[in-house]
Amino acid sequence: MVGGTGRGRRTRAGRGTGRGVPSSRPGYSVRLPPGARPAPDVPVPRRPAPWLRVSAAYAWRLILVGAIVYGVFGVLGRFQLIAVAVFLALVITSVLHPLADLLDRFMPRPLAVIVTVVGSALVVLGLLALMGNAVAGEWARLAGEFRGGVRRIEVWLQGPPFRIGPGQLTELQRQVTAYLSGHRASLLSSAVSGLGRVVEVITAGALALFAAIFFIHSGPRMWEWICDELLPRHARPVWDLAGCAAWRTFAGYTRGIIIVAATNAALVGVALFVLRVPLALPLTLLEFVAAFVPLVGSPVALGIATVVALAGRGPLTAAAVLVLIVLIGELEGHVLHPLVMSWAVRLHPLVVAVSVIAGSIVAGVIGAVVAVPFVSVVWAVLRTLRGRARHPAEP
Repeated sequence: MVGGTGRGRRTRAGRGTGRGVPSSRPGYSVRLPPGARPAPDVPVPRRPAPWLRVSAAYAWRLILVGAIVYGVFGVLGRFQLIAVAVFLALVITSVLHPLADLLDRFMPRPLAVIVTVVGSALVVLGLLALMGNAVAGEWARLAGEFRGGVRRIEVWLQGPPFRIGPGQLTELQRQVTAYLSGHRASLLSSAVSGLGRVVEVITAGALALFAAIFFIHSGPRMWEWICDELLPRHARPVWDLAGCAAWRTFAGYTRGIIIVAATNAALVGVALFVLRVPLALPLTLLEFVAAFVPLVGSPVALGIATVVALAGRGPLTAAAVLVLIVLIGELEGHVLHPLVMSWAVRLHPLVVAVSVIAGSIVAGVIGAVVAVPFVSVVWAVLRTLRGRARHPAEP
């Protein structure tokens, strides 16, 4: 009995140091040398915070988008003439395409396109000829008014609050004359380079008109060919949806900004004629062109009109033009833009201001003109694709 009991104890002890109970200890053991200590537990690295992971994910995507945009603008900068011509062609197409579609109901499509383009060109050339004739017919009187206006400005500067003496004005005139005489060569080279710019403008205009004729005639068929021949089959619906949204937004913005510019020019023209400001017709045309640069162009054009009014009609007329600047700015910002542009695209004024400044930094005046329609088109495409992702079953 005693031996059996001891054998049983040894067996239980052996089981306690051998395989053991399966549910309490592992089926193996590691023997450490005498005096050795077990290695401390290796800490498991903690995962980054959710906000950091989300920020990093958006950061590399924004870097990628920024690199792509920078590359696109770099390529467009290398081919600036072609890019400007294509942009002008799209503007002309968005304006004249509805008229060509209307005439297409009564005549063949090629004839409708020719009538639309030639008729519009004749209207534009007629306005330019009318402006040139008005300036040429009043040039002598305008020169006399400007000389008298300069004298009035000198007298006004001599009084309060400026109190600039006649000797200071004479010294200023002498410095201006000396500067022009000393930099005659650089001014001449600038004029020659300006002639080169004129040639580039004429070339871009001819290319834009040539491209616009084909866009008006067969623009939808050209887009269908691009989708069918250059895109994979599974990507065609998405690209077609994005392209249609982009064109609707661009055309709507172009037509809307033309309506706003024409309204501003009409108001400015009536006011300048009533105030008998010299060069009223050229200043009206300048206001129409400047209105294509949002938030900036119209105040600059009216500032030039203020200077002309000060030189030609005196301080009271100039003050009236300044009041006109404020009124037209309020009308454009709070009535015309929300009423006319809301059906095309609606951007926050801060986005518009930043876009205009960024575009002017990248590409000067052309960038300032192109920036807002570019941002509008990108936003419209993103909004359309996001709506499609939320409702994939809808067409």
